[in-house]
Amino acid sequence: MAILVSGRDLAKQKKLKMKEEVSTFLSKYKRLPHLAVILVGEDPGSISYVTGKEKACLEIGILNTTIKKPDNIKEEELLDLIDILNHDDTVDGILVQLPLPKHIHSDKVIQSIKKDKDVDGFHFENVASIYLKQPGIVSCTPKGIIELLDSINYPIEGKQACVIGRSNIVGMPVSKLLLDRNATVTICHSKTKDLARITSQADILVAAIGRPKFVTADMVKDGAVVIDVGVNRDSLTKKLCGDVDFDMVKEKASYITKVPGGVGPMTICCLMENTIECFLKHVKE
Repeated sequence: MAILVSGRDLAKQKKLKMKEEVSTFLSKYKRLPHLAVILVGEDPGSISYVTGKEKACLEIGILNTTIKKPDNIKEEELLDLIDILNHDDTVDGILVQLPLPKHIHSDKVIQSIKKDKDVDGFHFENVASIYLKQPGIVSCTPKGIIELLDSINYPIEGKQACVIGRSNIVGMPVSKLLLDRNATVTICHSKTKDLARITSQADILVAAIGRPKFVTADMVKDGAVVIDVGVNRDSLTKKLCGDVDFDMVKEKASYITKVPGGVGPMTICCLMENTIECFLKHVKE
């Protein structure tokens, strides 16, 4: 049976270290890091995520401003708000909670955030920096996945990795980070032909497609490390679940993350790290 990889435990350790570091900032720099979060609408999942980010900021000592807007906000008004935050020297990081209402172009909004304040790491220049091996902000979830693998002292080099999902938010960046650690990486999607054959050869399997319990035991290699990025709602129990059928897959894997409590806490933790990095860059300029 697989060993559970807890993002909560690792995030707790890392936040204690960040809290200690941030406690020195007032004397050193005369101010604290400041994260501005824009929440559009009242999606329960988005509200939960934003609440988690507010709690993490409070624990570490980072200033947090959450700006709530109705779901009928005009795209132009949202872009104007981001522009104000871009030019506010007291704001180090800007995050717009996704998903956005359908009438708003998410890509346009993401690219409007100043790249040096894009703590999510979604701006195209930050995504590109991963591939060009240039300085930039690494998106939170891929960064957290690598840190989880490191926390169990898993030797990534030389391993076969398979990533199900091709988004610029998770799939593509984590694939590149694994390549940079000398893994051999196959990138798939939910409709890849012979997907189960491909995934069952992977030493590291990352599922990031948003399909509840999509990855079944027959798709997993004996002894594989399984990282579940999905956050879904089980249609029967209405409880949160991942892209992986946890109860079945844990019998075959050597290590596995669970939803909730696996990658999610590390995503928020890495967001805090990115906010501190942005702050340090700003105060040292």
